[in-house]
Amino acid sequence: MKPMPSTAVKQANRQAMIDYLYRHGPSTKQHLQMTLGLSLPTITANLRDLEDEGLVGRGEPTESTGGRKAQTYVFAAKSHAAIGVRMRADGVTLVAVDLYGEVIARKRKRVSYRNTSDYYDMVGDFVTEFTGRVVRSGSQVLGVAFSIQGIVSPDGSAITFGQIVGNTGLTLEKLTRHIEFPALMIHDSDASAMAELWFDPSISDAVCIYLERRPGGAVIAHGTLYQGPNLSNGTVEHMCLVPGGKPCYCGQRGCMDPYCSPEALLEDGEGMPGFFSVLSQGERGHRKRFDEWMGYVAQAIVNIRSVIAGDVIIGGEAAQYLDDDMLTELKHRAESLSPFTTDFTLKKSICIEDQNTIGAALRFVRDYMDGICGRV
Repeated sequence: MKPMPSTAVKQANRQAMIDYLYRHGPSTKQHLQMTLGLSLPTITANLRDLEDEGLVGRGEPTESTGGRKAQTYVFAAKSHAAIGVRMRADGVTLVAVDLYGEVIARKRKRVSYRNTSDYYDMVGDFVTEFTGRVVRSGSQVLGVAFSIQGIVSPDGSAITFGQIVGNTGLTLEKLTRHIEFPALMIHDSDASAMAELWFDPSISDAVCIYLERRPGGAVIAHGTLYQGPNLSNGTVEHMCLVPGGKPCYCGQRGCMDPYCSPEALLEDGEGMPGFFSVLSQGERGHRKRFDEWMGYVAQAIVNIRSVIAGDVIIGGEAAQYLDDDMLTELKHRAESLSPFTTDFTLKKSICIEDQNTIGAALRFVRDYMDGICGRV
């Protein structure tokens, strides 16, 4: 009698099959056998188990070449989902993403942010209703990730700096009293960077600069998000650009935030689409404001790259309006301000809708996929 494969070998075979189907799409048993070098009985047994667990489904049969059509098997990306939550001053946004990071559900609620138990209980009930809908659609929920406008404590249990919406000291426990799933908090800029990495795995070393109404940043090192021991890497918004300059919400003066926020471009009542529309027509006042703003953003890039000399990814609300010529101009400005020449790439973020909310949810997806594919 042949010896039975060890548990470790069985697990490795299973992980190899999941990983291949996940990365390469529909495959037949014969293709898996040739590609992975496993026996047909091993492949058949694993596919049966994975189908029973809902991780693999049956795809379209292959085109016939005269014989019997071969059955294909596909990774069931919607078997599991993760939830991202964004709480802002004027509303709450929820997204559910599948195991490929694709949005399968989205819901918004217009409600003013309040640092009160009633508000967090309302958010919890909103999340519970949403997750119920996701579960009923056939997806197991992996967890709920909150994209936070603030700095999260090293152990991830509380917000240590939340001046934007006044929630310093908020704990994950208080936030999730009405939520039954695993939960975590992540800084919104770090969450946006998670989405960058997910949808563009070629990124190796880069600093992400998110030009939102409240700017932020994140650091990517060796292809992974690098948050540092205090989860506060990349907080470029509080780097001093103009000593003694404009006041910042953090209590200091001259921070990057008031100078590089797209708010600096706008006059009273003006929106971003309107500003860039008038700018494209050559209006001098708008061009002057834009030139000044671009100068501060370029200086911020130079300052950041003097510490971390990687590539630069520009994202956030303002980035959506920056065309290729503007990005080229920004890079040239940064190069002209640099004391020495170093080659780097400056590119636009993926700029997808609800990017930081999706990126937050991807924390659960990444961990789950790493586990079932044996990448850890």
